[in-house]
Amino acid sequence: MGKRVAIVGAGVSGLASIRCCLEEGLEPTCFERSNDIGGLWRFSDYSEEGRASIYPSVFTNSSKEMMCFPDFPYPEDYPNFMHHSKLQEYIRAFAHKKNLLKHIQFETLVSSVKKCPSFLRTGQWEVVSEKDGKQKSTIFDAVMICSGHHVYPNLPNGSIPGLDHFQGHCLHSRDYKGSEAFKGKRVLVIGLGNSGCDIAVELSHLAAQIMISTRSGSWVMSRVWDDGYPWDMVYITRFESFLRNFLPSFISDWLYVKRMNTWFKHENYGLMPLNGTLRKEPVFNDELPSRILCGTLSIKPAVKKLTETSAVFEDGTVFEAIDVIIFATGYAYAYPFLDNSIIKSRNNEVTLFKGIFPPMMEKPTLAVIGFVQSLGAAIPTADLQARWAAKVFTNSCALPTTKEIMDDIDKKIKKKLKWFGQSETLQTDYITYMDELSSFIGAKPNIPWLFLTDPQLALQVYFGPCSPYQFRLMGPGKWDGARKAILTQWDRTIKPIRTRAVSKAHTPQPFYNLLRLLLFPLLLLPVLFEFY
Repeated sequence: MGKRVAIVGAGVSGLASIRCCLEEGLEPTCFERSNDIGGLWRFSDYSEEGRASIYPSVFTNSSKEMMCFPDFPYPEDYPNFMHHSKLQEYIRAFAHKKNLLKHIQFETLVSSVKKCPSFLRTGQWEVVSEKDGKQKSTIFDAVMICSGHHVYPNLPNGSIPGLDHFQGHCLHSRDYKGSEAFKGKRVLVIGLGNSGCDIAVELSHLAAQIMISTRSGSWVMSRVWDDGYPWDMVYITRFESFLRNFLPSFISDWLYVKRMNTWFKHENYGLMPLNGTLRKEPVFNDELPSRILCGTLSIKPAVKKLTETSAVFEDGTVFEAIDVIIFATGYAYAYPFLDNSIIKSRNNEVTLFKGIFPPMMEKPTLAVIGFVQSLGAAIPTADLQARWAAKVFTNSCALPTTKEIMDDIDKKIKKKLKWFGQSETLQTDYITYMDELSSFIGAKPNIPWLFLTDPQLALQVYFGPCSPYQFRLMGPGKWDGARKAILTQWDRTIKPIRTRAVSKAHTPQPFYNLLRLLLFPLLLLPVLFEFY
């Protein structure tokens, strides 16, 4: 075996990292503080310190064909959007198939990751782990941080006047574990993210009244899109990405707002974002507009102040006799085992090259996997990040100079502000980012070559869903089953929903639909000539 790599966390990012290290001949040791794999997706009846926490009713927002490990498709009978328990089954199956469990030390806490005294020469790290009350120090050649960013709740302490005087019950969304305790209650949910909306919608069936308070609004999307297909298989395509990135911004922005407002008019529901052209992550909820229509849930602006029993909103309206406030206010980013200046190396902001490598390191032997956020799924993103990081550790790939790295970071920050606005998260365009990473390792799909050599596949790759299989189609780490997986992805999408066959199944034909759109004006020409 080659260099020793410490991996912190055995969620999907950690498992991807173990596998990619093994592919590159590295020797991975993964430290997991709990007794099981899965990270965020391992459900527990209570929230555990230092671990991500989800509620019982969580379903995925990405469809199965878009969120798989690139060489490990889901079984065809799996639903397109999965309950967390179904996804955990898949994660376990992947870990067993790839023989990853033997590289994991369970119930082991990483308490410290520090540079060795010889770091300038060796790039090595001292990792202090703790198990059964006993500490152990081990030297590693590289470290991959895969502990996620849904661990430490961001609570609005001090930012809402009167919070200290509120007499009802307060909790963060990570502590929500079911709706029964809220039956007949009057509940205020602060925050319009996915968790806040999921919880509010669920409670609206049992609670006396639900209100969601939001500062800036949000686009709300359904998982079900054009012709009933999963949203991401229609929206996340190379052709759509090309249009979004290369059309003039005023046209692209107009199309985006029009698209987001197709399902329902957000301004009528109080949900309209303050800046609708920003590509911030939308909320995925199939019920929210319906619950607002039924009057069991209302949307309100930001909370101006709290009293002992009520909330006064920025518009002067009041929600009285509140029993419970649920803060769906997201999470703070923290790695308590690591010197904060490594991740936040400039102006106390998270500064990472391509969202992975700290830019000021003398040796590129530390990588953060799974920190970047986009509309794309976490699993294929983490897989590609880990592939590149492992190659950097083995010197198969080299990073640019520090100046080039900082110039790239500055450029990306400006682009992020333009597209996503001000936020602490490292947001990016999914396909652009994935193509960038895959080009570093020689695995980016060569679209012109595919059109010349395999037109059937090329049409699916360019006009169809940008599914994870594309990034194991060619180059290092190529999977022989990738072509077949791409050509049959719609079959696996239709299979679990077509339980009553009444006619031939229909699958999208985006390229031919585009041709019809382009040819339509030509068909009108004879009519126009005849008329004149």
